[in-house]
Amino acid sequence: MDHAASASILPPGVAYFGDFLTHEEEALVAARLDVGEWNNVLKRRVQHFGYRYDYKARAITADSYLGTLPTWLGVLAERLVTEGYCRNLPDQVIANEYLPGQGISAHVDCVPCFDDTIVSISLLSACEMIFRELHGTRSHGIVLTPRSGILLGDTGRYDWTHEIPARKSDIVNGVKTARSRRVSLTFRKVIPARLPEG
Repeated sequence: MDHAASASILPPGVAYFGDFLTHEEEALVAARLDVGEWNNVLKRRVQHFGYRYDYKARAITADSYLGTLPTWLGVLAERLVTEGYCRNLPDQVIANEYLPGQGISAHVDCVPCFDDTIVSISLLSACEMIFRELHGTRSHGIVLTPRSGILLGDTGRYDWTHEIPARKSDIVNGVKTARSRRVSLTFRKVIPARLPEG
């Protein structure tokens, strides 16, 4: 898939950018995650940093604060700001692990919980992300390559769902390509004024 062409037909407010991480940074981040504790609360494994997101309540509460982001994630959060992807410094990150055949259903990230910009960084394997209009029929797909980022802002954040289809391969540059283990890091800024008491 031609990413320049794909990016031109993405929903308004959605931007794809390649090579946010170097190969070395990708390996270091993956290694740091793997010495951490993966949580099996979902079909896929996850790790939470900054704040714990409650999947059942679909909310973040004041007592879900875990502390500041670890330095290795804080550096990436600051880079997202200095390179112009985020206006506000992200203070919440979820790492998701996707094994071949795993995905995430169509959703809009919690509107009351997070501000208007969400950035997800892909590690280790490519996969397709699909956007669908909430109140329409349009849809767009883009292959997220390792070390790339996808930014959801403005109407792309609120008026379109995004999903990772649960499959074992994707079409990349016209070729059926098997997925391997993929990890995503999703950076968000919590809206403190809206946090309910736990």
